[in-house]
This record gives sequence, structure tokens and C-alpha cells, in this order.
Amino acid sequence: MRTALTLALVVQILVACGQEAQRGASLELVAESKRQWTGVAAAPDGRLFVNYPRWSDDVPVSVAELVEGAPVPYPTEAWNAWAPGVDPATHFVCVQSVTVDDRGFLWILDPANPGFQGVVPGGPKLLKVDLGSDEIVETFRFDEAVAPSNSYLNDLRVDSGRGVVYLSESGTGALVVLDTNTGRSRRLLADHPSTKAEPIELVIGGASWKRGGQTPQVHADGIALSPDRAWVYYQALTGRTMYRVPTAMLRDADLSADALAAGVERVAESGVSDGIAFDAEGYLYLTSLEEDAINRLTPDHALERVVHDARLAWPDSFAVATDGSIYFTTAQIHRGPNPPEPYRLWRIRP
Repeated sequence: MRTALTLALVVQILVACGQEAQRGASLELVAESKRQWTGVAAAPDGRLFVNYPRWSDDVPVSVAELVEGAPVPYPTEAWNAWAPGVDPATHFVCVQSVTVDDRGFLWILDPANPGFQGVVPGGPKLLKVDLGSDEIVETFRFDEAVAPSNSYLNDLRVDSGRGVVYLSESGTGALVVLDTNTGRSRRLLADHPSTKAEPIELVIGGASWKRGGQTPQVHADGIALSPDRAWVYYQALTGRTMYRVPTAMLRDADLSADALAAGVERVAESGVSDGIAFDAEGYLYLTSLEEDAINRLTPDHALERVVHDARLAWPDSFAVATDGSIYFTTAQIHRGPNPPEPYRLWRIRP
């Protein structure tokens, strides 16, 4: 008990210090939406992209470019025109994440699990888009061994130099590693506690987050790649513990499951977080669902407060722009299908 109290006190002090140090961080409203979005991506030329997961029957657009704040279906209207019975291989079924890599390509992740009712066969995929031509240049598909029927591929980070993509899978809990040179993907740490939800109760917006009277179990969700490409950091959404594992171990296809598990490190008690992302300076930004805030871990893993605002209702995913600006969405998931405020896209300039 004494150890737990001491740890809690240390975290409170670190957060308080972070609030003081980060008081100058500005919070800017970029766009609003009547429809629920999750992911955001920022291109080097300033273009912004968002995605709308198909968590209801009324999702007319899955991926859009924001043009003067308004969503324009991207890359084409046809890709956004999926409905049951339409070919899931050539349409967006339920897009969860978008990101732009360090070479300026847009990546679109489609777990193809609309409404969490089960993966549509042939639907799970990752698309690479050339933003110069707005053309899809590569499509990587995930079979049932990597994306089983109850899976939900959630977020991704791209190592362009090595041709590797690291993904989180929040439906059952796992990491996925894709070799873009061969198109082969592997499902890893599926039996490890670091990818699983923790037995906790979440209090968001002043109320316990429940579905059917139970706290939802959302497994490995936020994922981040360190600036030196040496570590993947990740965390279950229903959890307060951050973990990391060496990328060299994730890339080693000959490494045993036990050896990989031995390489997992506990980083910090970081709080309940959805999206996580590194900036170029090595600070790991975290959305803080229970605090209506954005926090960050310093390079030596101390927790700092960046910004707090009551309007940050379920801050979801990050995009780190080349000028250092950090964009993030608010998804209001805890407020149900008809929240009292619009969904928002924010920018901070630390």
C-alpha cells in the first residue's frame, strides 16, 4: 500500500510539474464534424485527412480530405461506397486509422469489422496512397491467421527505411508486423498480457464507461514508433500501463514466442490512453481519456501534462506534422451516438 501511494504521489507531482512547464502550449480548433471520426493524418504540404469508422449504418464517407474544413471523399467516391454485398476488396468497409509516413505516403487501415459485428471476409487491408498522384500504389491484405473474425486492426506506424509496418489489434489483443517488401504479415504477442485489457473501471466525463453494464475490453490500441526506429510502444485502451518492445525482435521471424515475450518492457503507468505518437524530439504524446487532456512522456519516461480542456471529449488519434504541430481528433465515444457537441479536430503547438 505504501508503495502504491508513493507511486501515485510521484505521478501527481510529475503531472503538476508538467502543467507548469507546458502552460504555454496552445490549443487551436481546426475543424468540426457532425459525424464521428477517429484517425487524422497530416501531409508535408499541409493537406489533412480524416477517417470515419463504420460503427453505425449511416456512414457515407470512410476516408476524406479536409478542404477548407469540409470533408471530400478520398481517394475517390467509389472507394467510399461500400455496402453489404459490395466487394470488400475494392472498397473501404470500416476504416479505423490513417497516417502519413516520413516519405509523404498516406496509409489507410481498414480492419473491415463494421459495428464490431465481425470481420467481413476479404476486407482487412492496408492501402498505400501516393499523395502526388492521389493513386493507390499498393494494397496489403490480411488473412484470417492475422485478422481473425473477432479482430480489429486499430492503429499503425510505418518504418519506411526498413519497409516494415507495425500495427495494433484491439479486438483480441496482439501486434501485427507487415513486411512491405514481401507482403507477409505476422501476428505477435497474442498471448502476452501486455497486449490485453486490464481489469479496471474507466471514468470518463464524470461517469463510468459501460456497455451492457460492463466495462468494454479494448486491447492493444495506441501504438508508436520511437524516432530512432528501435522501439515500438503500445498500450491497451482499457488499461493504464505502457509497454515497449525492440523492433529488431519484432522483425526477427525466427525468434520464438517466449524469446519475444522476454523482450517486452513495462515503461510507465501512463493512464488511460487511446492514441499515442512520438514527436521528432523523442517526446511520446498520449491522449488522456479520464482527464480530458493531452499528456506526454519525456525521453526518460517522466509524465508531463501538455494541455487540459473540458472540450477534449475522448481525444483519440494523433498526427505529428513536419512543422512540429500536433493534430488530434475528439471522438466522444463515451457519449454514445448523439453527443451534445460536434466532433472536433484540434492542433497544439508545444
